[in-house]
Amino acid sequence: MLDLLIRAGSVVDGTGRARFTGDVGIRDGRIVCVGGVDEAARETLDAAGLVVAPGFIDIHTHYDAQVFWDGSLSPSPLHGVTTVIGGNCGFSIAPLSDQSGDYMMRMLARVEAMPLESLREGVPWNWRSFGEYLDCLEGRVGPNAGFLVGHSALRRHVMGARTDQPASPGDIDAMSALLSKSLAAGGLGFSSSLAAAHADGDGNPVPSRAATPEEIVALCRVVGAHPGTTLEFIASIGLFEESDMALMSDMSLAADRPLNWNVLVIDGQIPENAARQLSAGDYARKRGATVVALTPPMLMKLRINLRSGLLFELLPGWGETMALPLDQRMKALADPDTRLRLEASARDAGLISFVSDWPNVLVDETFEAENEKLRGRTIGAIAAERGVSAFDALLDISLSEGLRTSFLPRAAGDDEASWKLRAELWNDDRLLLGGSDAGAHLDMIDTFTCSTSLLGECVRERGLMSLETAVAHLTTRPARLLGLRGRGRIEVGGCADLSLFDPATVGPGEIHTRYDLPAGAGRLYAESTGIEHVFVGGVALVSNGRLTEALPGRILRSGRDTRTVTNASLRRENDQLESSV
Repeated sequence: MLDLLIRAGSVVDGTGRARFTGDVGIRDGRIVCVGGVDEAARETLDAAGLVVAPGFIDIHTHYDAQVFWDGSLSPSPLHGVTTVIGGNCGFSIAPLSDQSGDYMMRMLARVEAMPLESLREGVPWNWRSFGEYLDCLEGRVGPNAGFLVGHSALRRHVMGARTDQPASPGDIDAMSALLSKSLAAGGLGFSSSLAAAHADGDGNPVPSRAATPEEIVALCRVVGAHPGTTLEFIASIGLFEESDMALMSDMSLAADRPLNWNVLVIDGQIPENAARQLSAGDYARKRGATVVALTPPMLMKLRINLRSGLLFELLPGWGETMALPLDQRMKALADPDTRLRLEASARDAGLISFVSDWPNVLVDETFEAENEKLRGRTIGAIAAERGVSAFDALLDISLSEGLRTSFLPRAAGDDEASWKLRAELWNDDRLLLGGSDAGAHLDMIDTFTCSTSLLGECVRERGLMSLETAVAHLTTRPARLLGLRGRGRIEVGGCADLSLFDPATVGPGEIHTRYDLPAGAGRLYAESTGIEHVFVGGVALVSNGRLTEALPGRILRSGRDTRTVTNASLRRENDQLESSV
């Protein structure tokens, strides 16, 4: 007898092939039959009118800390996600030394905008090895969850406060041994970052930024000695130099693994930028390496506020002011002389000039009743009414709300040329769609809706790709890159991780701030529309659009839950998939 029979759904199997109407039978957490099924079942779900798809896979999250206070890893399951990968950008929270826990906590609060009070109250920080960290998570996750081993964690563990310096040969040997132990315990691979924007809790570069190419490549060689492992990296913020491309290729070759880099921004007004970034894939391929970009299938709308200071701190001359304690920062932002200095220096913002385009910034969310009427309006329009400059208007509004006001700069790439370019590039094998960044930048970004945004806006509303292709981007393609066993397709013998949705209504819900983090801290949040049921291992994680209390997820460990994907094997699999569709 089946445990569950999903009857008469529109099955989209994840391969990109055309959908068909059929049944899916589940027993003991596995799919045991697909098509016409006449076996009896303990439970039957009528899926008529719904798409039955493999559970969506999100390969770029920062749920490493949230898992301790929210095992459901919300809101991702509400958007159809059944598998998440954390530990990206070099920012895992294991391994820990006796001295590194406080540093790592404050680093996450700064670089990934996780509320420090939530990290202190909601995370025990009582493990040391990577294996102990994974053991802490067993039996307490809703979706399946796997974690990369972060470079900054390795460096801080081995080098302590010396992480602003190049590593000695002995340091590299010690990091290599620690990485090897962490991968043997189940770490899914190695992640690192050289991005200039990544700073720790003291405003200094995160530990990985002091690493030499030789150190990074040496650690990648360790990855190659462990089955079922992968690489993730941020080379820079801005256009790649040839040295960036060479380093990523060297990393891929040293490990004999595909390298996934974050993040490709597609803007039709400057198409040469995307072409330059994607050329890193061509550069790698010529050398026998594999370098794959990650790009979100939606506009990257960045909600910013002066309380966290993210992005504002990157404006020229703003760093010192944004690093001040809150009361001192508010005093500085109210000072006319400080305002004159900050406004003048922000004129040379370069790549982040969209932040300081004050008249076109929207008021996104307010927190005082008298400011409710400002929501959705531009700072320029408000300033004209008040008879002040746009810059002064923005600061006045923010100061009236303790710097909590959320602002929305104009999103790059929100034009027809950009959407056309996205449609042209999305099936390029040099990139992968996805990367929600869920669990990080909690008051800043809403890319945790990337799966429902793809299915809603990009597929149904804009017609940029077929539904079958979109589902393949969310399932088979990331599963293939990471070598996830039994996931990413609807097939007999596969894991019963499934997302059932209404193609006529699927999409993200309204973005709002929700105060449900430890210590009462807030985060951006959105439910979805149209995601009706989500199963992990055949157990309902979402039922009728609502989270259940079940925690059926598996902690994914390298080798056991992943197979080895080499540069050559990925090329073969890509060719086979394309020829079969």
